[in-house]
Amino acid sequence: MARVIVVGTGIAGLITAYRASARHDVVLVTKAELAESNTKYAQGGVAVALFPDDSPASHVADTLVAGAGLCDPVAVEVLCTEGPLRVRELIELGVEFDRVNGELARGHEAAHSARRVIHAGGDATGLEIELALVRAVRRLAVEVHEHTFMRDLLVEETAEGRRVTGIVAVGPDGSSRDIPADVVVIASGGAGQLYSHTTNPTVTTGDGVAAAWRAGAVLADVEFYQFHPTGLAVPGTPLVSEAVRGDGAVLLDENGERFMQHVHPDAELAPRDVVARGIAAQMAKQGGRPVMLDATALGAEYLEQRFPGISRVTREHGFDWSREPVPVTPAAHYWMGGIRTDIDGRTSLPGLLSVGEAACTGVHGANRLASNSLLESLVFAWRAADALDEVVPSAPAPGRDARLAPWLVDTAAATTPVTRDQLQSLMWTHVGLERDLGLLREAQHRLAGWSADGDTVEAGELRNLLDLARIVVHAAIAREESRGAHDRTDFPDTREEFAFSLEWFATVNEPAVAR
Repeated sequence: MARVIVVGTGIAGLITAYRASARHDVVLVTKAELAESNTKYAQGGVAVALFPDDSPASHVADTLVAGAGLCDPVAVEVLCTEGPLRVRELIELGVEFDRVNGELARGHEAAHSARRVIHAGGDATGLEIELALVRAVRRLAVEVHEHTFMRDLLVEETAEGRRVTGIVAVGPDGSSRDIPADVVVIASGGAGQLYSHTTNPTVTTGDGVAAAWRAGAVLADVEFYQFHPTGLAVPGTPLVSEAVRGDGAVLLDENGERFMQHVHPDAELAPRDVVARGIAAQMAKQGGRPVMLDATALGAEYLEQRFPGISRVTREHGFDWSREPVPVTPAAHYWMGGIRTDIDGRTSLPGLLSVGEAACTGVHGANRLASNSLLESLVFAWRAADALDEVVPSAPAPGRDARLAPWLVDTAAATTPVTRDQLQSLMWTHVGLERDLGLLREAQHRLAGWSADGDTVEAGELRNLLDLARIVVHAAIAREESRGAHDRTDFPDTREEFAFSLEWFATVNEPAVAR
């Protein structure tokens, strides 16, 4: 029996804790409440080939196309073939997916060739999954630490190399302590708070990814950040699910005319990066004003039944979307990059595993297929929990591309304190939907001069965001092409010589590394 720390309590962390607790001593750590995570806010659903007119092979094909040549085919095969069984097990755990006449209801989302997206509570899929898993975990002998922030990983130098041995945690009272473990599983989610406009909650500050990088773990595909096309253009940018467009809603310019059919043959149902850039281009033509999402043809009764959460949010902001189009804007949504793992969650550091959005399994490539994220968390968290039977999991074989590049930055100039707002604004304007070398170099220069000091949780979050911002910018400069969610206006074409993942690690003994 191993002592296992799981950091993060979204679907990936909760599934890992649930599955691992049968054979291991599990400690579950979250910096907010147990049920607070990105999973809680997921609206669209779970993409899975459960139906007679669909197949895992079709799901694989759609995922590979969306990934723009960077998906790992082995990981995608695992995702799509193991997904149906894992979803059935999720149902057995108490997740009540929506049904019509006793059969699972299913929706259609962008870039899927079949109607395979199942949902719960209309547009509350993530919340329903989160609550069911919280109930399941609370029934088990799992040690839970809420309002506990992982400041860093504990790392031990051995004759064989570095090995993760636990975490440095800041408790609810602000005190810091070491929590030892045989294995640490990072399931702490993405880093949507890098950007001014994001659908992610405030807790998504990339803590696990940043800590893993500082410990020397390999990261991959960090330049690929997916922007959801339709965040409601109000403070907080609440998500308006892609399923709304899947059910027939259309995008209009400020004159009430559709424009996406001039951008892509699939119009509103083109891949997310295409739709997001199409909206951004249209907004630029109209002076930055939002475009409009018109769902009125779906009818008030259908909208209220199928999308009760979005209906409530639109009303709270003074809109009746059953009668009028609502303003929308792209917003940072999902990070394809993260800690490089194999298909069992193992990272480049022995003793460290990662699952969920914090991990880069290779299933998403350069652009995540809609509603694949919850399935990825479910499938690979289950596999990672089973991999824990090896008391201290060894590091996997070299990465799928083994093109490792240390990223070094001289932090001697980092003397200007930065705020989260300043960092988010810079990333939004310089490292957002469209990028070019001039803006990226300017961002790199400004980031090199900024510092995030202090011992509070807020300071720790800002330090993590600053580390990750520097890495994202460096990777975006290095990828001199446009592919998936990474769009370089100075390199508008996809280039075959970049048909591999760029991997990054910290040279941990090098004093020039940002720490």
